[in-house]
Amino acid sequence: MNGRDRRDRMVRVWLLILLLVIPGCGYNTIQGLDEETNAAWSEVLNQYQRRADLIPNLVNVVKGYAAHERETLEAVTQARTQVAGLKATPELLNNPDAFKKFQAAQGDLSSALARLLVVVERYPDLKANENFRDLQSQLEGTENRIAVARKRYIDKVAEYNKAVRYFPTNLTAKFLLHADVKPTFTVADEQAVSKPPEVKF
Repeated sequence: MNGRDRRDRMVRVWLLILLLVIPGCGYNTIQGLDEETNAAWSEVLNQYQRRADLIPNLVNVVKGYAAHERETLEAVTQARTQVAGLKATPELLNNPDAFKKFQAAQGDLSSALARLLVVVERYPDLKANENFRDLQSQLEGTENRIAVARKRYIDKVAEYNKAVRYFPTNLTAKFLLHADVKPTFTVADEQAVSKPPEVKF
């Protein structure tokens, strides 16, 4: 066997090895999961934005009935402003500290809204107001949508993080894509959001 035949044979062997290894390297899988994770995160942001858009209308309706509840109304407005001031870019998913800050702001807004709804209980005329009932219903629906969107995001992040951490796709993630695990919601985030508001009379 001459040198050229040996070289051709080696090229064919390497091509065969590449054809067998490349599909199992996970490159496309990781890329696809990254896109799915980003799409799920966009839906979370979409629902948070929907909630933020409802808040000014809700505050205005309550303000007409409960003007002396100024502190609660200001807390809701301030929490919404704080959330609106945070840039929810795709890079947020790659920065655990920024992700925690974003989640803390969303938790503060949820808490302020819960306090507002406790205040509303003291005003039967307000609870009977059609605009308020409509806004409250939309807000409750939005909170449910947020929960569903967060669950989908959590599932997608878990799938992505497994691909990034499991062998052999972790090699592709680390050396080829320089990909790392993405942050997700934690039990502490859930507790902060679901903590019952303190009622002061």
